[in-house]
Amino acid sequence: MQFDTQKKELALKLVYYGPALSGKTTNLQAIHGFIDPKNRGRLMTLNTQDDRTLFFDLLPVYFRTATGFTVRIKLYTVPGQVIHEATRRIVLQSTDGVAFIADSQNKEALNNNTSWKDLISNLGANNFDPEIVPKVIQFNKRDLPDIKSDEEIVKIAKKGKEPVYKAVAVEGLGVLDTLYGLLRMVWIHIEKKHQLERKLGISSDQFLDGIFHSFENT
Repeated sequence: MQFDTQKKELALKLVYYGPALSGKTTNLQAIHGFIDPKNRGRLMTLNTQDDRTLFFDLLPVYFRTATGFTVRIKLYTVPGQVIHEATRRIVLQSTDGVAFIADSQNKEALNNNTSWKDLISNLGANNFDPEIVPKVIQFNKRDLPDIKSDEEIVKIAKKGKEPVYKAVAVEGLGVLDTLYGLLRMVWIHIEKKHQLERKLGISSDQFLDGIFHSFENT
């Protein structure tokens, strides 16, 4: 979190993490499409020749509070390929929360687990306590065959404390639910540390309403 009282600006960073081709970039593209153009920045994508995100996507979302503060939400993705671990570690620096995008296909279970362990390791490498960093999990690609059943996902959710969401990111389904859930967790976390309601004069509900008011089709 970056908090500039002189400029009256609060900036938050969220990272979309997960295995290659799980739908991280698709989530950001869907979010970008939902937002009123007046309240969004440019979606930047850097791809390799096989059309996978090489570094990160950056999607600034912003709104002004009743007390005159500008709140900026910066959304990043990381490259999922194993060889880009160093890049993932760098992108995670100074993050305020993580959305882990898992692939619902049964054949991707090992890749999901490997990527989750990689996330926990890289949070630790950045001097974060992985137990404290706000995290949500999204099981994407619910429209494909041979996927984990709803019952299996419920069992997975019960094993951890992270909220779990289901999505079809290519259709925009579940994308905003995931973002909303993560932002609520992030606000609660930073409010405890920094007492932002007192400093900004804005509550958790006002913060979330201010952001999601920017979405055209919600």
